[in-house]
Amino acid sequence: MRKLGKQTWFYENKVYLNETATVAGPREAQGPLGNTFDITYDDLHCNEDNWEKAERRLLEQSIQTCIKKDNLQTDQVDLMISGDLLNQIVTSNYAAKTLAIPFFGIFGACSTSMQSLALASALVDAGFINNAVAATSSHNATAERQFRYPTEYGGQKPASSTTTITGAGAGLVSKKANKQVNIRVESATIGKVMDYQMGDPFDLGTAMAPAAYDTIKTHLGDVGRTPSDYDLILTGDLSSVGSPILKDMLKEDGINIDEVHNDCGLMVYNSDQQVFAGGSGCACSAVVTYGHIFSELLKGNLNKVLVVATGALMSPTMVQQKETIPTIAHGVVLMREELNQS
Repeated sequence: MRKLGKQTWFYENKVYLNETATVAGPREAQGPLGNTFDITYDDLHCNEDNWEKAERRLLEQSIQTCIKKDNLQTDQVDLMISGDLLNQIVTSNYAAKTLAIPFFGIFGACSTSMQSLALASALVDAGFINNAVAATSSHNATAERQFRYPTEYGGQKPASSTTTITGAGAGLVSKKANKQVNIRVESATIGKVMDYQMGDPFDLGTAMAPAAYDTIKTHLGDVGRTPSDYDLILTGDLSSVGSPILKDMLKEDGINIDEVHNDCGLMVYNSDQQVFAGGSGCACSAVVTYGHIFSELLKGNLNKVLVVATGALMSPTMVQQKETIPTIAHGVVLMREELNQS
């Protein structure tokens, strides 16, 4: 691995995202990307007794399905890197107990999808492990219960709030390139914690936009590229509130991403679904990237994508103490590579 600039890792030994898998809940299944998910449920309980067990099932199934697609058994996977939104990342911890794979638990809030992928790729590139699964999950009801109000409360939300996605996504990383078309993990830009003094947990798009801005600007500078070098610059869950702020901030520095930008939180749901400003949660960037984006890369509709997952590093306790919300964004470059190419 080689460092570019201040914050970007370039994987010199060629690391590939061999397989991915996604599992989603009922509302996500009804959205425009519904047919890209491997498994869907028509009930938030996902055949479990409670919502927390339901989220655990989502994560376990995404990892098991991903591993199975690569014709591996769980005991052939060297490392599982995963995190989620619940206190002490209990979803990932309990899933790791069931799967019995060596485990690193991480927390990056909704940036966890790309944080785990960047770390897994670095360890594979360095030769510490042969393969790793990077995964994350979120569940609408578990997140609402912990971070805001219980679903049963029925409190009215402002238009700036987002809807936590029920789902999970996993990706299997190795140096193996045994298909005609492979998806390479080229590089990762590790974000810095930013705090623009936003304190409203119902407006995380505004809070996270500066972190996405800083990571995208830093990435382009570190690798010496412009937005036009990418078919898509994808942010995690800025939604309809944070996305315009991000683009305006970049334009002030002469960087225009209008033609290549989209946001996972704006892609998951139809416009007539009542989701306020769009989707959010750890699974937001995971299910879009490991489902739709991975498929589009394989088909050749996309060739090079920068995925910037955004996260709000808050807790209910800190919000109750009137602290502002620090945020972070991690970016990973995925690119299509044919077997006969260098």
